[in-house]
Amino acid sequence: MKPGFPLAIALATSLTLFSSPLLADVDTPSYAAGEATDLMYLENGMVLEGRDLESPDGHTSGFRFTAGFSPLALPRLDLGAEFTYRESDEVPTRFGDQPLILNTTSLGGSLVAGVRLGHLGLYAKSGFAEWEGDPINRPDPFAMATAGTARVQGFGARLQHNRLVSRLEFEEIDAPSMEHLNLITASVHYPF
Repeated sequence: MKPGFPLAIALATSLTLFSSPLLADVDTPSYAAGEATDLMYLENGMVLEGRDLESPDGHTSGFRFTAGFSPLALPRLDLGAEFTYRESDEVPTRFGDQPLILNTTSLGGSLVAGVRLGHLGLYAKSGFAEWEGDPINRPDPFAMATAGTARVQGFGARLQHNRLVSRLEFEEIDAPSMEHLNLITASVHYPF
């Protein structure tokens, strides 16, 4: 028997258990934070979710709004659009060979697609963010604010068992001045 074979069997067994139709949570999209936020279900099948954002270091705050739906023919598939607004204060970065401290603002939009396998939901996102940075310590008084458009990409997983919801997400903005927004986040929610 090959060394990785028992691990592959355990993984396949776990995915089979989580993807059982009897265990499926048909109401919560794969990309939703679940019980941590309020979901609004519209009569036309759209699901709306909004939540505040804050970075662990306290420099960044903002909000995220997601609108999505599941096609009637493919009820385990989740499609959506995500809009994100973030403000960051006093972020250290470099512009060329000059160190800078920036106050940044970004507005982003991404398309989101996910699939639900029972209690397990997997999703990916891709889009663009427009950002602007205002240097605090300008080496040149005529220096202009830095700005640009960057690609946004990410993926995540959500596991829900009864009321326990756990999430793991990676999100990256492909711009050197916005590296402070590249995050890997993990959370566990248990409402009581």
